[in-house]
This record gives sequence, C-alpha cells and structure tokens, in this order.
Amino acid sequence: MVRYFISFAVFALILAGNAPRLISAMNTASEARTTDARTANARSADAMAVRPDVSPRPATNSRSLTVRPDDRGHFHVEGRIDGRRMAFLVDTGATIIAIPEREAARLGIHPSRSEYTAQMRTANGTIRAAPVRLNMVEVGDIIVRDVAAVVMPDEALSQNLLGMSFLSRLRRFEVADRRLVMEQ
Repeated sequence: MVRYFISFAVFALILAGNAPRLISAMNTASEARTTDARTANARSADAMAVRPDVSPRPATNSRSLTVRPDDRGHFHVEGRIDGRRMAFLVDTGATIIAIPEREAARLGIHPSRSEYTAQMRTANGTIRAAPVRLNMVEVGDIIVRDVAAVVMPDEALSQNLLGMSFLSRLRRFEVADRRLVMEQ
C-alpha cells in the first residue's frame, strides 16, 4: 500500500512539474490556430480593399470596426460627436479624447479661459485644457455616450485624438495583423 502511495506521489510530482509546459503548449497551439484564422481573414479583407472596413458580427450582436493604418502606421477614423462629423487620430497613449479649440467651436463648445483647469502632459510639455463631456461619440456603428474629453488650444493640438476615454468603454480593441479592431 505504501508503495502505491509513493508511486502516485512521484507521478503527481512529475505531472505537476510538467503542467506549465503542457499548458503553454496548448496555448501555443490555440494561438497558432487563431493566428491562422486571422491571416485568412486578413487575406479576404485585403481582397475587399475597403478602408475603413465596418464589419458587424451578427452572431454576437456586437458592432465592430476594422481600420487599416496610413502610410506612417497611424490609424485614422471618421466619426461623429453629437451628430457632427469629425476625423480622429486613434491614440491609445491619450488618456482622454482631445479636441482643438477650432473643432470644439464647430460643435458649439466654447470654454472660457477660466474653464481651462486641467493640466495635460504632451510631447511638447504641460498645457492647460478645458474638461468637457460629450453626449455621444460614434465611430462606424460603435456608439459611446457621456464621454470625457478636453478642449485644447489650437497651437497645442493639430487634430482630434480618439483616446482611452472612448476606447476603454469598448468590449475590446486591439492591433492585430497591422489592423486596428474595435468592438462594442
């Protein structure tokens, strides 16, 4: 009886020692299948050559958008803020949606100088910005309501940035196979 117990204990130790390797091998196989599927999907998407590609997934009732990068590797999307068309640079390094004053004015947002209370750290230093709330931000079929944003001086920001205050409210977003996928 003791012999069986010792044999079982040795077997359990060997299995436990190899479990991480087995789990890793299973994950690698799963990732390889996922990568193969993504590659096949990317090839079929290349054949369609639609930019940006809005591809809803009816099986999960989700809304998704797939965007190809520009020549410099940046992702640009067309969207709407409170129903008004806006072009955005997707910036996962931006904490919040950022809009230059001239674009905010098109939306009817005119913060006074006293409303520039937020300090924003940018590549060009720290600047003041005016915090605002956007009722609705749409990108493709994706809609996010009550989104935090800031209005920045025109000289500090040349284009609208779609930051994490929007992206973090999605079910997922990722860059895979040189494409940005956003899913709600």
